[in-house]
Formats: sequence, structure tokens, C-alpha cells
Amino acid sequence: MNLRVRGREEPEINLTSLIDVVLLLLVFFMVSTSFVRESEINLRLPEATEGPPPVEAPENIEIVVTAEGTYLVNNRALVSSDADTLRRAVSRVSGGQAGVPVLIRADAEARHQAVVTAMDVVGRLGHTDVSIATVSQPER
Repeated sequence: MNLRVRGREEPEINLTSLIDVVLLLLVFFMVSTSFVRESEINLRLPEATEGPPPVEAPENIEIVVTAEGTYLVNNRALVSSDADTLRRAVSRVSGGQAGVPVLIRADAEARHQAVVTAMDVVGRLGHTDVSIATVSQPER
């Protein structure tokens, strides 16, 4: 019988599995953070310049074509009904800005050519937001 007292073995802590878990967590967090995309807002801030203030353009321009073929721009009659006069009037009212919306309202008895001339003038000035107003007949 062996009755000798064995020497106590020092307990040892195995760190291999702990290191494996920490490395796996590190890899997981590194991979998962690459999928997060923060939204960006690009701002273009205005810069101060010296000079005259910009000309304020009206909210919209209304061109009325009457039955006689004359034009009214924002309820002001034009001197003549040719395309050049209409172009100057629309350009003056818009302040040279092409982004102003234009509404063309024509009388039911107006000639088709007068409406097309108004659309052509507005298009040549660079206006892209052009609307044509229609008025429904009252029910009898």
C-alpha cells in the first residue's frame, strides 16, 4: 500500500478557450460594424456676396390669350400681340429667371396659333413648368 502523501498540484486556469471567445467576439464586432452606414446630408451653404440684392420673381406668371388674339401678362394688356412683345413682357415679369411657373389661360374662341405662339415664347425663354388652364362649360 502506498500511503505517501502526494504533493498538491497547483490548479491551473486554461486560458485558451477564453482567448478564443474574445477573438471571436472581436471579429464579430469588426465585421458587423462595417454594415452600418450612417446617412449623410450634403449641404451647400450660401456665400455672402456684395452687390445689389437679387430681383424677386413673382410666384407664377399668367398669360391670358383673349378671343381676339391679344395677350395679357399678369392681367396687364400688351401694346401689340406679336411674339417679340410677349417675349419682352414675360422676360421682364420673370426677372430673367427661367424657373418661374407659367400658366397659359386661353379663351375658348382664341385661335390655336395664338396659344402655340405663347407656348413657343415661354419655351424659348427656358421656362419648363408650363401649365394650360381649362375652364369647363357651365351645365345648362
